Amino acid sequence: MVLFASGSGSNVENIVNYFSDKSPITVTAVLTNKRDAKVIDRCNRLHINALCFNKHAFTNSDCVLNILLSMKPDLIVLAGFLWKIPQNLIDAFPNKIINIHPALLPKYGGKGMYGMNVHRAVKENKEKETGITIHYVNANYDEGAIIKQAKTTVSPEDTPEEIASKIHELEYEHFPKVIEELLANS
Repeated sequence: MVLFASGSGSNVENIVNYFSDKSPITVTAVLTNKRDAKVIDRCNRLHINALCFNKHAFTNSDCVLNILLSMKPDLIVLAGFLWKIPQNLIDAFPNKIINIHPALLPKYGGKGMYGMNVHRAVKENKEKETGITIHYVNANYDEGAIIKQAKTTVSPEDTPEEIASKIHELEYEHFPKVIEELLANS
């Protein structure tokens, strides 16, 4: 499996730790679009290969595609990756790219809806519940077929940061298990 991340890599670390004793499932590499992403530090500490690429290599060439094809991943997991996946990757890996979104799609999905932007919107709209959505990736942001959703309650007193904490708990609990199920059935 190959992971993509753009930020701190907390989901990456959770996934790596979850599969650390579950041979033959392994994380081959983590690919990132940010040279200074904290996920690189986590990869160094966890002894996981990390590769960084720029926008041109991702969207205007087959560079990232060729790297992925050489790795032959059973699954590509977007774990906090913020760029839209180009069509050449979707075509090369049909139903093999999944994403986790910090809301109950179709609510709060689309371009710009990530991280604290989502949690602030949930708070501003006085939602009584929120959650996570794990879904397949297609050509549109957050519109691929839903694999699993998990919910949590939101109280009127919850701050966006408290909502984010509840979402992280759901991500850490459910994302590795869904990945494991998908790999077991592939």
